[in-house]
Amino acid sequence: MAAEVCPVCGEPLAARAGRTGRGSVYCSAACRQKAYRERHQPGALTVQGLIDEIGRRAGQLTPQPPAALYTGVTELATAIAQLKRVARTARDTAAEPSGSVTPAPVTEHGSARDAAAEPGGSVTPAPVTQLGSARDTAAEPGGSVRPAPVTELDETDFAALTEQYRREIQVHCYRMTGSYDEAEDLVQETFLRAWRARDGFQGRASARTWLYRIATNACLDLLRRTARRPQRYEPVPGMHHGDGEPPARITWLQPYPDDELPVAERELPESAGESRETLELVLLAAIQHLPARQRAALVLRDALGLTAAETAEALETSVASVNSALQRARPALREHLPGDRADWRATEPTRQQQAVLERYMAAVERLDLDTMTALLTEDVVLTMPPNPFWFTGRDALVDFVRVSLDPASPAFLGHWRSLPARANGQLAVGNYVRRPGTSVFRAQVLDVLRFEEGDERIAEITSFEPHLFPAFGLPLKL
Repeated sequence: MAAEVCPVCGEPLAARAGRTGRGSVYCSAACRQKAYRERHQPGALTVQGLIDEIGRRAGQLTPQPPAALYTGVTELATAIAQLKRVARTARDTAAEPSGSVTPAPVTEHGSARDAAAEPGGSVTPAPVTQLGSARDTAAEPGGSVRPAPVTELDETDFAALTEQYRREIQVHCYRMTGSYDEAEDLVQETFLRAWRARDGFQGRASARTWLYRIATNACLDLLRRTARRPQRYEPVPGMHHGDGEPPARITWLQPYPDDELPVAERELPESAGESRETLELVLLAAIQHLPARQRAALVLRDALGLTAAETAEALETSVASVNSALQRARPALREHLPGDRADWRATEPTRQQQAVLERYMAAVERLDLDTMTALLTEDVVLTMPPNPFWFTGRDALVDFVRVSLDPASPAFLGHWRSLPARANGQLAVGNYVRRPGTSVFRAQVLDVLRFEEGDERIAEITSFEPHLFPAFGLPLKL
């Protein structure tokens, strides 16, 4: 009997070796996620359709009951924000060539290469009114959608098309760079490059594949231009950091809000949830140690689930080169992961961890240092990118925060309030402080928490600066 194969990449499925229960349909989480995305192609989006939708939602608003008003306003605000992004993209593309977000590429991997003839990957997408239509599309291998060749789009229709893929392209750029701010800029750069290269489309690839290729090139250009690599934290004079080894210092690392994940990653069924794992901070930090080409090969193959041939095409290299890069990248990645994390398995927060978060926030508000201490592992690690402060071990961390939480201390920072959040598939908390003599709680720090598997205590806290609060739906003042 022939071995079963993965329907996405065609690779043989692993033997079940006597195991019972339901077998896996796909060879990996990446292939499962790719199949899920292809089954949930975004629907057609038009500017007039967005305007009509906003009018419809506005007409349905009612002041009572308050819960319905809040839901309606939230949905209306989401639609308006989407229309605003479409309008901004249309404005920027109309202003080309002066509207480029980033400087001209420093290598040949920029817009000029993106505009090369197929199968190099630079394509002009189908108009938004036709994308996804059974009449005007054809199935590609693996089930993706191939737009039919069409006439050139104007700026507004092009902006509506690219808006459908904004979130997943932004997540891709974030995986490549580890920076939320840079990912936002790279999305705009991707769309501007796509607009410049739109005349090359021959309808032989999906709009998604085209945009991923251009986005990868934009990320590679940025990585080559900055040439940055993680360092180790250095001791700060007069500060006790603990006895543990200094952790890696990645000054550009930032969190990513779960609410901005594409629907296919934010609302996945449990069986397809592993893709979210590629956004955990511990993995994002590990990826930052890889050279640019190895990083791109790893993200395209293992996070997006592209085949080796598709990855080679996106990177304009050979399949052998892709496989060689992966052979170096995968063991190098494992070297920078915690000992209990050697793969991409899902770790959705448990109810017990949710309870720990609630107790953590309550302890902060009460200035209850003893309770906070009990919620930490003995070898807890605290880092604060981009700042130089770091601590390994519970005693060192508690000594650091003690003076700022003690009302009798000259260094008392003030009283605190906290709001829960979700970042990178992990529990997070936005902390606000009301300084002595003031009446307003102002955003102070966003803590992203990590738990060791099987331990319901906090093993790592990564603290980020407050300018990111709005991205997480958190106000800057309470």
